[in-house]
Parts: sequence; C-alpha cells; structure tokens
Amino acid sequence: MNKTPRIAISSDSAIDITEDLREKFDIHTVPFSIIMGEEADFDDDSSAKKVFAYTEKTGKLARTAAVNEAQCEAHFGKLLESYDAIIHFTISSDMSASYANSVSAAKKFENVFVVDSRELSTGIALEAIYARRLAEQGIPIEEIVAKVKERIPYVQASFACEAVDYLYKGGRCSSLSALGANILKIRPQIIVKDGKMIQGKKFRGPMKKWVPQYIEETLRDFKTPDHSLVFVTFSSAPKEVQEIATDLLKKAGFKEIYLTTAGGTVACHCGPQTLGILFINDGDGEH
Repeated sequence: MNKTPRIAISSDSAIDITEDLREKFDIHTVPFSIIMGEEADFDDDSSAKKVFAYTEKTGKLARTAAVNEAQCEAHFGKLLESYDAIIHFTISSDMSASYANSVSAAKKFENVFVVDSRELSTGIALEAIYARRLAEQGIPIEEIVAKVKERIPYVQASFACEAVDYLYKGGRCSSLSALGANILKIRPQIIVKDGKMIQGKKFRGPMKKWVPQYIEETLRDFKTPDHSLVFVTFSSAPKEVQEIATDLLKKAGFKEIYLTTAGGTVACHCGPQTLGILFINDGDGEH
C-alpha cells in the first residue's frame, strides 16, 4: 500500500498569522529581516511594536530585507527531515525578492513547490490554509498547487489606515495627498490587485467610525465571498474596534473569523491603526 506523503505547508513571515494558527494548520514560516538603523532583527510576532517604537523615536521608517536564498535552503532542508514534500508560499513577487530567492533555493531539492501568492499578509494565509485542507484529503501535491493557483485571482485583500505618514515615507502616496489626508483625517484604502498595492476608496474620522464603513463597502464591492473563512488583520486596533469588525462579519455570514496582528514586514509600510479584512471572493461552492 502506498503511504500518503507528508506535505509541509510553508511561507515567509509576511503571512501574518499567530503561533496558535500556525500550530492549528501546521504552517511553518521563515522570517524576513527588519532593519532599524544599524540594528537588524528577524520578523516575529512582536516586530510591529518594535517598528512603531523605532519610528516614533527617530522619525525614520524601519526597512525590510527579503528572505534570502541561504535562509530558504536551510528552511527547506530542515522541513524535509520530517516531511516528504513542501508547498512554500511567498509574498507577491511584485513586492519582494522573497519569491525569486525561494525558487532558486527550491531548485536544490526535488520536492519543493514554490507558489507566488500575489498577496501579502493573511491573503497568503488564505491560500496556505486551503492548501493544508486539500493535503488533509490526500490530494496529490501537483493537484493541490494547481487548485490553489486557480483561487489566487479571487483573494480579496485590502486594508485602510490612519498613519498616512508611513505610506508617504514608504513612497505609497505623494506629499500633497499625505498632507491633505492628515488635515482632513482621510483614511485611504489600499487594495492588492494583480500582485500590487493600489489605492482604493477614502474614509474619514476615528477608527470606530471608518472601520465599519470600510467593511460594509468592501463586502458590497466583493459580494460573492466564500463564507467559510475571513481574517481581520490589524497592525493595532482598540478592542472595541476588533469587536465591531467581528460582529459585522458574523452578521455577514462568515463562519470562521480569525483576528491576527500584522508582523513587522507589513507594519513597516502601513503603520499603526491599520485594519483589513481578507477573504476569498469565489462563492460558497465546493473548493
């Protein structure tokens, strides 16, 4: 009898899921590097707070460095001591060299499949969790990869943010729009489309006001969600705002709602008081 191969699901740390969820879905991560002045550290669950503290103290943004080829090679080699094959997800190749470095490292092994998620944050997690659930059904690894890639164009990943200075300093908006946003308290929506970040709608006011507006309009614009799973991912958000988001998504019919905090890689670009909802917008049919 042929034994079902043990498949590892893996990602770079831009996946933004908690340790509990990594354990629940058996997802393994390899970290980006976060550079703050002369110091460098690996991205982890506490990196966002360090990034914000550094920027508040110095007025400068922390920088990120992609997972390099040597890291990927060591990561894959270690996983293959316990698994027969690996499906490794990366942040969009349009945002980082992580994908190219992972592909180069994977060539040194026979059974490592690298997927360009075309996403960031828990948009990657949606794909990785889907891959894990397919693997649990005993589906061949080539078929898992094909099925995941079919769903990538339907991943809805967006967020809105208050700290437009981070977007400005990171080159995501002009100085004029940053100044106007600060004066008018505009909260820009950022949407991931075709692997890149583009500006969407604009909201105004405090977080407890713009978060429900953002969620309601996102659900109106992307109106065929797979209700089985949704992420609420934030760099920082008051408990009250987290509860508002959760309640709205429950009323919208989502079954599994996971709240996660953005890691340092994403936080470097979006700043504090950023919140997004992420789901796959391809309906409730079988997947």
